Amino acid sequence: MTAPAPDAVVIAIDGGGSKTDVLLVDASGAILGRTRGPGASPQVVGLNEGLDVFEQLVVDAAKQAGLPGRPPYGTHTAAYLAGADLPAEEEELVAALTERGWSPSIVVGNDTFAMLRAGTTDGVGVAVVCGAGINCVGVAADGRVHRFPALGKISGDWGGGFQLGSEALWWAVRAGDGRGPSTDLLPAIVAHFAAKDIFEVVERLHFENLPREAIHELCPLLFEVARAGDVVAQGVVKQLVDEIGTMVGTTIRKLEMAGEAPTIVLGGGVMTGVSRDVIDVIEQQCVEVAPRAEVRVVDIAPVVGAALLGLDAIGASTTAKTRLRTSAVGSVASGVVGQHPDGLVDGGAPGDPDGVGERAESFGAS
Repeated sequence: MTAPAPDAVVIAIDGGGSKTDVLLVDASGAILGRTRGPGASPQVVGLNEGLDVFEQLVVDAAKQAGLPGRPPYGTHTAAYLAGADLPAEEEELVAALTERGWSPSIVVGNDTFAMLRAGTTDGVGVAVVCGAGINCVGVAADGRVHRFPALGKISGDWGGGFQLGSEALWWAVRAGDGRGPSTDLLPAIVAHFAAKDIFEVVERLHFENLPREAIHELCPLLFEVARAGDVVAQGVVKQLVDEIGTMVGTTIRKLEMAGEAPTIVLGGGVMTGVSRDVIDVIEQQCVEVAPRAEVRVVDIAPVVGAALLGLDAIGASTTAKTRLRTSAVGSVASGVVGQHPDGLVDGGAPGDPDGVGERAESFGAS
């Protein structure tokens, strides 16, 4: 690949469910500008509304870099977004961004690919993102891709912060009214919302005096109660661990990676907030499928992974990617909730450029 022009600029976007991060990076790997804004998934807020949020963040980053605040903003756009789950959605977003004239070349993918690139030297391996929702992708050394639709319950998914918070609430309510076993989740949730009892919590949610998003707050509480030995909470955590193990195991088998030494990257607010013992159990399940697998929790922000994919796309040097990763550690906020120091493992340093580009994809069963 021809070396990129010295004035090439990558526009990197990590659009999660709760926040959006933007980096502008030049061909040498230097960070020119960075911005953070609210989550604005086009699938949730609408296509134009979501892109308006993204574009304002890009404009603000361009101004930081001393670049014109008008399109084109760069040479290549690498946008990795929660909710870009199907090829048709990715194609629609590429068309919309192309129409806005952001850059001559544009790639849109699911944010799980950015997480995989952030946590590996070459973008090859398996990544599980467990944040507001849950998703898993795998990329083989020959470029084959396996992924799941990740559309929630209708596509067979279980997990994510909202799901876990909902489960915690469900068990607490049943303990409160006698339909379920006793659990310390009950007093913990009541105390968390400063309520007189669990039924006040239910009523406040029903009448929207508590926003629906407040259920997500119960996820760290669930892990805390589980660590204290509560059997019910531990059962929910086990279900999550088993689900992650199933997703990873399925992906490894589909991509025929069991005899290799695949890197398994875990990320998202839930995964970066759990204790090391939870990661250890996930690792045990992964090595049952691929004995030489290495499991790590990513320690840099996914937007850095998006920027690395952008540098891959323009043919930037290994030195540029090393510079970006090194400068990003500690300077680009990961934005995780409830981060636990025992849950972090070095995400790795970049190696040689990979073959990120055309990929043969499979969804679910193939």
